[in-house]
Amino acid sequence: MAAGGERAKPAVQSGMENFRKVRTSEEESPLPFSDLPPDVVEMKVKEGSKIRNLMNYAMAQMELKGRRQIVFSGCGRAVTKTITCVEIMKRKLGGLHQVTKVRYKTLLEVWENQDPLPGGPAQNLTVHKNVPSICILLSRDPLDPNETGYQPPEPQPGLEAQPTEAAEDISGASTKGLKRPLPPPREELLTKKLQVQVAGSPRGTGTTDHQAEHNQ
Repeated sequence: MAAGGERAKPAVQSGMENFRKVRTSEEESPLPFSDLPPDVVEMKVKEGSKIRNLMNYAMAQMELKGRRQIVFSGCGRAVTKTITCVEIMKRKLGGLHQVTKVRYKTLLEVWENQDPLPGGPAQNLTVHKNVPSICILLSRDPLDPNETGYQPPEPQPGLEAQPTEAAEDISGASTKGLKRPLPPPREELLTKKLQVQVAGSPRGTGTTDHQAEHNQ
């Protein structure tokens, strides 16, 4: 242990302390879907991409230009953002068929030496990294349901609830109508009135005879 309680410096260093990552690129590879139109739009989602910008462009392609299919792809830390864009698109448009493919992709990272020394390491280093990647195809037209990763369109909220709510309103109204008692006949109302007057009259039956004579 070094004097004064100081930690001893490691004898071996990694050799990368003077390097800084300056560029990252993806290895080009074909989309893992068959029968795609040649002009299909691929939304390449990056880690630093803004979801609002991605969705504005994607929605314009599908709604204004009438595209039938669109592909979202991303790898590494952009996978989560790619899935978020797909869910937003499905919620906004509705009725979209989906096929999801997961694979690995190669990233090329270029590192630059910030403090080169004579006879030292190379000026630049290129690092190959295999990272998980996701490709999601969204289509207005039906896709093969037997293809791996296929998901049918999700039911639209509110479309199925309306008939049910209407049925509940109708059944509730009919139920309330059945629970409401029918008005009693006129003779029964007259009898109840006489009974109330007898109970509250100080002269007892005199009121009853008077009302009976009046009714006759």
